[in-house]
Amino acid sequence: MSKPVDRLTDVRVLIVDDDRDVLESMTAAFQAEGAETLMASDGNTAVRMCQEDDPDVVILDMMLPGRSGFLALEKIKGHADSPLVVMVTANEGKRHQAYAESLGVDAYLLKPVPLERLIDTVDTLIQKRDLELGAED
Repeated sequence: MSKPVDRLTDVRVLIVDDDRDVLESMTAAFQAEGAETLMASDGNTAVRMCQEDDPDVVILDMMLPGRSGFLALEKIKGHADSPLVVMVTANEGKRHQAYAESLGVDAYLLKPVPLERLIDTVDTLIQKRDLELGAED
């Protein structure tokens, strides 16, 4: 079975991580799937970019300078047209995952996340959202 080509065309993805290598590898992977990508290296920039650039999906690291991933998540989610958020973290604590879920995170993945799994997760979330939006019409 061959993988779909450019399955993230017309999807705007904001990638938030303070590790430049992670940002660059995720950006390359999402662009290879046809996504438009934006990058931020701290929580405050991520929140501002969500307000100004209207991403469809945010890939959000938990440990960030300026404003933690949790505080950024709290600002990003909670309104009708908020983007999908995938939190990516090396922290395996169940309390952290439960807290992220209480703030409205759409997916919670542990680092290191294989890029293919991350893209599959985003693709699945977008398909689910589009189905739900279609059901509302």
